[in-house]
Amino acid sequence: MPRLRRPAPLREGVYEALLELIVTRALQPGQHLVESELATRLGISRQPVREALQRLSTEGWVDLRPAHGAFVHAPTEEEADQLLAVRSLLEAESARLAAANMTPQAVAGLREICERGVSALAADEVDAVVAANAELHSAIVELSGNKVLAELAAQVDRRVRWYYTPVARQRGPESWTEHAALIDALAEHDGEQAAQIMREHTEQTRRSYHRRAESEVTGPPTSAM
Repeated sequence: MPRLRRPAPLREGVYEALLELIVTRALQPGQHLVESELATRLGISRQPVREALQRLSTEGWVDLRPAHGAFVHAPTEEEADQLLAVRSLLEAESARLAAANMTPQAVAGLREICERGVSALAADEVDAVVAANAELHSAIVELSGNKVLAELAAQVDRRVRWYYTPVARQRGPESWTEHAALIDALAEHDGEQAAQIMREHTEQTRRSYHRRAESEVTGPPTSAM
């Protein structure tokens, strides 16, 4: 955990640092968050840590339990399902709109992000895979040209990353093959096809998340498929 630079607004910096650690699962769901330990690791006093935890609690990232302290929120199946369903709606529409705005430069940019994601997957660099995935989806939202849609997508972006991180390996090459097909549809300015591919793509991620959650409850399968 990097020590924070004091010239930045400290309260905001602590909040962003802790949120990023939660999103990337460096701090795991259910993990106990001890103010003094976090303050020591960040090189600051406990007060801004306490303030950040309060804000994270208000936003649903942290659970504050009386007499027990703060814990990283463990999302329920229903929470994940609702958010990933909303994500599917937003991003399918983004893809449909983006198809009309594609230029050779935009297509090249998306392909470059896709190549980075494939390379990161081959190197088993999960954080880089998740970052490339988020960057690609964000770029498509921006290409939609719809500012309201972009704002709504940005609101769920971090939670999508939170849910995607544990299934990034499981989704593996399939996810990036789907991305490549999506880019091909966008390059052809085929909005309906792009929207359909995006819907199927986001649905596969949702299913992967639920399969992983179920396996954590029932235990690993007895044989590989």
